[in-house]
Parts: sequence; C-alpha cells; structure tokens
Amino acid sequence: MERKAKKGIYLLPNILTTFGLFSGFFAIILATKGQYTAAAIAIFVAMLWDGLDGRVARLTNTQSEFGAQYDSMADMISFGVAPALLMYFWLLSDLGKIGWLAAFVYVAAGALRLARFNTQIGIEDKRYFQGLPSPAAAALIAGLVWTFDVIGATDYDQYLILASWIILVGSGVLMVSNIRYNNFKEVNLKGRSSFKLLLFVTLIIIVITLEPSAILFVFFFVYAFSGLLTTIIEVRKRRHLKKRTKKG
Repeated sequence: MERKAKKGIYLLPNILTTFGLFSGFFAIILATKGQYTAAAIAIFVAMLWDGLDGRVARLTNTQSEFGAQYDSMADMISFGVAPALLMYFWLLSDLGKIGWLAAFVYVAAGALRLARFNTQIGIEDKRYFQGLPSPAAAALIAGLVWTFDVIGATDYDQYLILASWIILVGSGVLMVSNIRYNNFKEVNLKGRSSFKLLLFVTLIIIVITLEPSAILFVFFFVYAFSGLLTTIIEVRKRRHLKKRTKKG
C-alpha cells in the first residue's frame, strides 16, 4: 500500500519565510513611493529572515519540500524583483528601454539562479555556491542605493548611473555564472571558539553600526569580486600546471 502524504505544514520556519517575503514586497512598495533608503533597508531585513528560516528549520528538524519551494518563491520576490525595481526607480528609469532591460536581465538571472539551485540540492559541493547567491547580489544592489541615496546628488551622477547599470547587469551575470563562492557553512557556530574571535565579531558589529550602508556595500562588493579573483587564480594555476606537464 502507498503511504499517504502528510497533511499540513511546519508553521515556524514558514512564518519566518513569510516575514522575509513581506519585507521584500514592502521594499517594492517603498521604492515606488521614492523612499529608496527605507526600501534598501527592507531588503536587508528580508536577508535576515531568509537566514533565519533555514537555520530554524534545521535546528527544529522541520525541513520540508514545501518549505524549500516556498523559500525560493519568497527569495524571487525579495532578492530578484525587489532589488531590480529599487535600482530602476532610483536611478535607471530615465534611461528608458536600456534602464528597464537591465532590470529585467537581473530579474531573469535571479529566477534562473534559484531554479538551478533547486535542481542541484543534494548533489552540489556543500562548501561553495555555484554563482553569486541571490541574497548577496540583492545586498550589493541595496547597499549601493542606500549609500548614495544618503549622500545625495553630486557632480558625478552621470558616472553613478553608468556604474549602477554595470553593477545591476553584472550581478545578474555573476548569479548565473559557474564562478564558485564560499558559503561559509564550514563555520561551526555550535562549537567552542576563542575569546579573540568573539572580540573580532564584536568589533565588526561596531564598525557596521558606524556607517552601515557603506560598510555593507563594500563587504558585498568584495564578496562578489572574491569569486572572480579566486576563479582567475585557479585558471592560471591550471594553465601553468598544463604547461609544466607538457614540458615534462
């Protein structure tokens, strides 16, 4: 006899996912009203909820296929649609077709990134992400908008528009690339750590609170660039190894 599928869903992790979905949706509403800084912050709040729901599900042993699919749908709104529309309404709407096409490229890349991630669950290298994770890409966009929206208009706005367009499209390309990014899952938060590590983490938190927008933007920009740099180094090492083997 076939087993009947269990009815119902696990409440706690899916409530957290809903909070993240709401944050992403609210970011879109704020962006349409011209409240760009608040919209960027809402995307970062969605990141917090996204980080919590999976961990809570694992800690409470409440993982489910429904939860995984629901999380992907929420991520598509919070880290795919919301950042693209935020960037478009903030700076790219005056570019016309070039502006909204850049936003669409990012959204499409986000959807492809999440679809690929879902099909590789259980077979992927657990140490790395394949392609820039969509939350990191969204944080890069939100951090850029938050930083420069606080600064206000400058004499270099034309260069900012170009840089913003490149970062939006570039983030989309990195999401669907095969570039590997460290997922930091090997970090053991349950085990004992040195007192110096606790002091270091405390220092990081203090630095972020001093200028959160700029620090977060720089952090995720460096993270996005780190994958490129690591890939370039690995490719050069392989080429150098091939040359040595041919000579030998």
